[in-house]
Amino acid sequence: MDSEPFLGFRRTLTAPDSTSSDSQPPLASSSSVVLLLNHTNSTKHHKLNRCKTAPAMVVMRDIPTDTSTNPKPNSASLLQQAAVLLIIYLSIGVIIFCFNRNHFSGLETHPVVDGLYFCIVTMCTIGYGDIAPVTPSAKVFACFFVLIGFGFIDIMLSGVVNYVLDLQENMIINANKANQNHNNNNSVVQHNTNRLKLSPIDYIYDFAKGRMRIRLKVCLALGVVLLSIGIGTLVLYSVERLDLVDSLYLSVLSVTTVGYGDRAFRTLRARIDKRHRRVANWVLHRQITVEDLLAADLNNSGFLSKSEYIVFKLKEMGKIEERDILQICNQFNKLDSSNSGKITLRNLLSGHSI
Repeated sequence: MDSEPFLGFRRTLTAPDSTSSDSQPPLASSSSVVLLLNHTNSTKHHKLNRCKTAPAMVVMRDIPTDTSTNPKPNSASLLQQAAVLLIIYLSIGVIIFCFNRNHFSGLETHPVVDGLYFCIVTMCTIGYGDIAPVTPSAKVFACFFVLIGFGFIDIMLSGVVNYVLDLQENMIINANKANQNHNNNNSVVQHNTNRLKLSPIDYIYDFAKGRMRIRLKVCLALGVVLLSIGIGTLVLYSVERLDLVDSLYLSVLSVTTVGYGDRAFRTLRARIDKRHRRVANWVLHRQITVEDLLAADLNNSGFLSKSEYIVFKLKEMGKIEERDILQICNQFNKLDSSNSGKITLRNLLSGHSI
């Protein structure tokens, strides 16, 4: 049924030589239909034309879509260069210090430990003053060493620290953006409900401005400083045997790189048991006075024995303390049961028999 009108239309088009008057209207109508179809095809053809000033498709594909300035992963070579330069800087300083120990005055332990301690204190511009150059050649070396460490190594390390911090911040920002896009795919009601709850991410990341919150950065900076001071205070109080005020004082001076020189690390565990060579030489060559004789006379005999003189000098150099001497004296008194001031074979035999 539906195909019959199309058959009539086809017959009309294929019989143009008909002379009947009834066939004229179909011819007119068919020509109008043909014109209408041609006009429709022409309009469709014109719609596909593109503007001559439009950029080519190849150029549009070449336009970069990511304009972010985040640090590239291949920038890790900066970390490698900084690590190599730092190792070279510290190695040169330790080698020169180990082969020229007599040119430096300071507390003495293992040469490598002392040299590494001197290099790090110099590079950080703290300046405790416990190790210092005393000869002209050592002072010239210290000048170049300070300038290189302050002007080059510090700049390189600062760039590395900034790069690492920026990389971590960008990672947090990208993670938050991905989380935000995931939340946008959910329903609007659920998203608004979650935003009103103020999750911990909201306190870290500012979604409106697209960056980490300034308050968080300030709190992190203050937290690092306070944590460093607290850990330093506890270490100095427990290892260096300083009181609480002196421990806090030295810790603050170390973190702020002030270093007046009145306090420094002195124990083996803190700056890995060292003694001051200059003070020791001064103590050994100093002439004894009347006050020294009275202080060193432990038995109140009016004269000093060799053992008493040795103990006095060791105490003056700081190699032993008073409590150590008291413990040794108590042990001696236990062995000297006759209070003769001597430990004899009889005392030892009587002690074993008991």
